[in-house]
Amino acid sequence: MPSIGLKKLANPMPTEAPCLKVPKTDGEKTLTLANKLGLTDKTLIIQKDPTGLLCIPLTRKPEEKESALLKTQIPQLQLATQVFPEKIQQPKTLAEVLQNQLPPNLLEALPRALDIVGDIAIIEIPPELQTHKNLVGKAILKTHRSVRTVLAKAGAVSGTYRLREFDFIVGENKTTTLYKEHGCSYYVDVAKAYFSPRLSHEHNRVASVVQNGETVVDLFAGVGPFAVPIAKKHPDVKVYGVDINPDAVALLEKNARLNRVENRVYPIVGDARQIVNEKLRGIADRVIMNLPETANEFIDTACKAVKPKGGTVHFYGFIRLDETLEDMKQHFAEAVEKAGMKVESVSYAKTVRETAPHECQAVVDAQIR
Repeated sequence: MPSIGLKKLANPMPTEAPCLKVPKTDGEKTLTLANKLGLTDKTLIIQKDPTGLLCIPLTRKPEEKESALLKTQIPQLQLATQVFPEKIQQPKTLAEVLQNQLPPNLLEALPRALDIVGDIAIIEIPPELQTHKNLVGKAILKTHRSVRTVLAKAGAVSGTYRLREFDFIVGENKTTTLYKEHGCSYYVDVAKAYFSPRLSHEHNRVASVVQNGETVVDLFAGVGPFAVPIAKKHPDVKVYGVDINPDAVALLEKNARLNRVENRVYPIVGDARQIVNEKLRGIADRVIMNLPETANEFIDTACKAVKPKGGTVHFYGFIRLDETLEDMKQHFAEAVEKAGMKVESVSYAKTVRETAPHECQAVVDAQIR
């Protein structure tokens, strides 16, 4: 029988309430029926009496018709009164945790979103909250029980390796974690290799549109969030994961082994242009270009990687200010033509996430030849 909510909590407050006593075998059925009648008191904890009967707390005594229905469905049911411990309600938001510790103007400045990578929470602390960052970090540990480490962004993503600096706030002082997504597991070091959980949907979407038997070239593979699920979903594909960051490729190798796809994921360290020219020219049915800052500069490289008969390119870029998705598609098509190929069709185009004020990341899936 599924669990129906028996819990052990520290120092709960006792409350006397009416209840339904039933054998354990009737517990789930009784709870379902009591919920439908609006009788269950969900602020109290289900108990067992000394005889082993389950005691389900109620908000009120059942009316005569309700009692008749209950006893018809559960003949061994007893109506009683008992003392129940109250559930300890966990705070749902940072503001709820900190409402008595920060003034209203600072509560308004609290971060509205954070990234959780495994057991690491990454937040952006506004200037007015810098002196209270430890307080904010401790509140995050309370509102997210799976989090063990809280880091604050200490700069923008920058450099050839697309890295960001972090300030440790509270918890376990580390940058490595195990992250799980769509049935895959990843070793991640947020300080050594770029990784964004906000692209979770894209990782799964692209893996789902890959066809059996394809050869895929992931030009900026990172720790493998595209390469690994593609290989896991399709046992007869080949995925070449290229990245200039040796730490990222080392993690990609580790993640391929972790997910048992090392026989079809081929990690390669190096500049994408050089690697394609030397090793991967004309082999790809599909190319992934998740480097939105500078992906425009590699469109010719993607064209070189695609098979002469054509293939699909997943192009990720930024749309800023007065630009539109149509502008992005047009710029991509022009760059493909300049590389000597042509966009035959666009099967998918959509913004995937907001990255800054007046800026969002978008993707274009294009068939080129």
